[in-house]
Amino acid sequence: MSETASRDGYPHFLVIPTRWMDNDIYGHVNNVVYYSYFDTVINRWLIGEGGLDIERGDVIGVAAESHCRYLRGVSFPTDIDAGLRVGKLGRSSVRYEIGLFPRGEALVAAEGYFVHVFVDRATRKPTPIPDRIRAALERLVVPSSV
Repeated sequence: MSETASRDGYPHFLVIPTRWMDNDIYGHVNNVVYYSYFDTVINRWLIGEGGLDIERGDVIGVAAESHCRYLRGVSFPTDIDAGLRVGKLGRSSVRYEIGLFPRGEALVAAEGYFVHVFVDRATRKPTPIPDRIRAALERLVVPSSV
């Protein structure tokens, strides 16, 4: 992952509007907000494509690790094209890779990764990724991103 990351490397995009409150006193989106963009693109995919039931499902994804590299600032009212791919898909875990591009621009403004471990909701013990979620994640695997 690098500042020359191409939009072509991401099989899925979600447009995320920035909000007035996302800007900090320095006039750009605050660093912690980028993680909410990561959560948004990932969980919209899991719910919409993978059928993740966040309220009653037996299996949930918990955050195990995350990282963001900030390459250039973004400010409200810029919309974000959040690119999503899967860098590694394991038995009970997945590493997502995210590229945040100002709407319509070719250069990535920030990039990062986020690791989910799927666990049993009641016991919080790792469990295999459910079939429907796995199938949705497999559609995001980009071999060159590993």
